[in-house]
Amino acid sequence: MQNIRIGFGYDVHQLSKDRKLFLGGIEIPSELGLLGHSDADVLLHAVCDALLGALALGDIGKHFPNNDPKFKDIDSKILLKESYKLVKEKGFTLGNLDASLVLEKPKILPHLEKIKLSISSILECSTDQVSIKATTSEKLGFVGREEGAEAYATVLLFKID
Repeated sequence: MQNIRIGFGYDVHQLSKDRKLFLGGIEIPSELGLLGHSDADVLLHAVCDALLGALALGDIGKHFPNNDPKFKDIDSKILLKESYKLVKEKGFTLGNLDASLVLEKPKILPHLEKIKLSISSILECSTDQVSIKATTSEKLGFVGREEGAEAYATVLLFKID
């Protein structure tokens, strides 16, 4: 196995009036939340997929299926913690995470530092190893119509000696 691995993750969730909005492990005040089997934290789900993908461990659906009742409404911080546990069991550690969140509203900038702290705590790293960017889709597509949100994540993993 190689000493350096790169993983990419993507996730998307529909917006709903009947849900709270969780992004990066924190609750964000909003009229709309994300719909899903878990708490639907689109950002953490993309990070999970990036971590799992870097080591060819499958995806979030393989490890935490959305038809399994034990994952109903689960806190996605738990999913990320369990995904990172699998990474550590394979002898790897995080070099860095770079992620982008695409959502028309609410504005994420006021919450970015709390999101970085949340994620870095789970991934047992410093906040300077975690880059979270937020953007809109300039009113284009399903994100622009405020029907959903999407997130992209890339991780760099290093083999621990």
